[in-house]
Amino acid sequence: MNATQAGVVNIIGAGLAGLSAAIHLARLEIPCRLISVQPSERAQSVLAEGGINGALDTMGEQDSAEAHCADTLRAGCYLADPAAVRSLAEYAPEIIRFLDGIGVPFNRKDGVIQLRNFGGQKKKRTAYAKSSTGKVLMSALIDECRKYESRGLVVRLSHHAFSTLLFSGAEESECAGVRVEDLYTGKETNFTGAVILCFGGLNGFFPGMTTGTTANTGDAAAQVFAQGVRFGNLEMLQYHPTTIGIPGKRCLISEAARGEGGRLYTLRNGKPWYFMEEKYPDLGNLMPRDVISREMYFVLRDPDCGGQVFLDLRELSDETWKKRLPDLRGEVKHYLGLDPAKAPIPVEPGIHYFMGGIDVDVFHRTNVGNLYAAGECCCQYHGANRLGGNSMLGALYGGQAAAEHLAGHLPGMLEPLPGPQTDHNCADPKTILQISELLLSALGIARDGNTLQSAQKSLEDLLERTRNKRERRRIYLALAMLRSATFREESRGAHFRVDFPETKEEYRRQTVAHFNGLVKIVYRTSLETAP
Repeated sequence: MNATQAGVVNIIGAGLAGLSAAIHLARLEIPCRLISVQPSERAQSVLAEGGINGALDTMGEQDSAEAHCADTLRAGCYLADPAAVRSLAEYAPEIIRFLDGIGVPFNRKDGVIQLRNFGGQKKKRTAYAKSSTGKVLMSALIDECRKYESRGLVVRLSHHAFSTLLFSGAEESECAGVRVEDLYTGKETNFTGAVILCFGGLNGFFPGMTTGTTANTGDAAAQVFAQGVRFGNLEMLQYHPTTIGIPGKRCLISEAARGEGGRLYTLRNGKPWYFMEEKYPDLGNLMPRDVISREMYFVLRDPDCGGQVFLDLRELSDETWKKRLPDLRGEVKHYLGLDPAKAPIPVEPGIHYFMGGIDVDVFHRTNVGNLYAAGECCCQYHGANRLGGNSMLGALYGGQAAAEHLAGHLPGMLEPLPGPQTDHNCADPKTILQISELLLSALGIARDGNTLQSAQKSLEDLLERTRNKRERRRIYLALAMLRSATFREESRGAHFRVDFPETKEEYRRQTVAHFNGLVKIVYRTSLETAP
């Protein structure tokens, strides 16, 4: 294995967060490598549909960054760092203007960017490009990044997989680089320099139940966790209320559909019951996602109801379908064989977003020196439940924040230690499936201590039986998720405990998971995130 020049920043992941970090480093004349298993065009970010939040106030509703910050904190049940959320909300309009400037074709009227309603927000705050916002954002950012690739400031390494972090120093507390594998040749290379992790969420831990791509196996997260990188709020999995089943995963029916007037109902005693509108007359079908998913969970278990929830879009106008939701209509026709303009869509909750992840501070630093994280792989901004429209914003701002802080704190020449031997043994698919089934059995919309303890015991038994290193690392991270959920003896946001249904002030703290031979869970004493 070779070691190449120091001073180049290594970005793992080429979605929104990775591209944002690369562009902002390049604008500061700092070279970087953009390392990813798949090219940017196939990143998870492409699948994002609904839009990106920012208090532009183009709709004349007296919106503000302060209101955006307040809505984000409230939706996250006050579990996020207020300073980080405030900075996110303040920068949001500037980020949308930057995107507009590089060619993102946001929906407009008379030249003004239009904003739509999204869950958990009373103001129209979500800029969008029909129902394909992720695609057009990624296209514009890829083109912007290519300008810097042509100058040699960004070196793109697609089809390269992250293997391990490299450390320096006797205490191994400083990141010195990464080892990556060329998936075409099998050759491994050590790249020295600071590292920004942007490898996305833990979709691969939940095959068949997630709206995200399971090409993101979760192995990178398991690897860095086993190497001592701290994670936070791993119990917080967001179930999106409106998904449909397709081969191998769930397909998202964007919240934009409800923002445009879609209504949820079930049949109660044979008649349509628009339960969200009855129970929550203020926001109705635009309540935060954790609330709607939980209501669906209980409605489906009501003996008077028909055992199915439907999304009714039949009242939407032809103009709305053509100008705002054309791709969504096409997807439903393709996968379900029905036209949502004429028939209701049968929907179910599916795992959509991971609020928990790598523990970072307001600058996106981890507990390891020279190591940053941004996007869905990190724990920041969303607390116990993500506000719709904040995921793309969080990824773009996170990549920018990490790049700008790192630019002022670039390490000198780094001498990496040899690092662990790369494990090339494949994990047994049966073991992967068993881990997934145990997680799903305990980390559903409703949870209880007995089920959580039972799943942990089964994982511990599985750990005793396996010697495969990849499988063991996945079990460590799975145990951290279950123990975080067990540790939190309350209900808050996406974490609902039937045995502890109340929200308790003493638990308004973040869970932090750490591995040093054993999986340990502690509570942070302050919401201010600080490695």
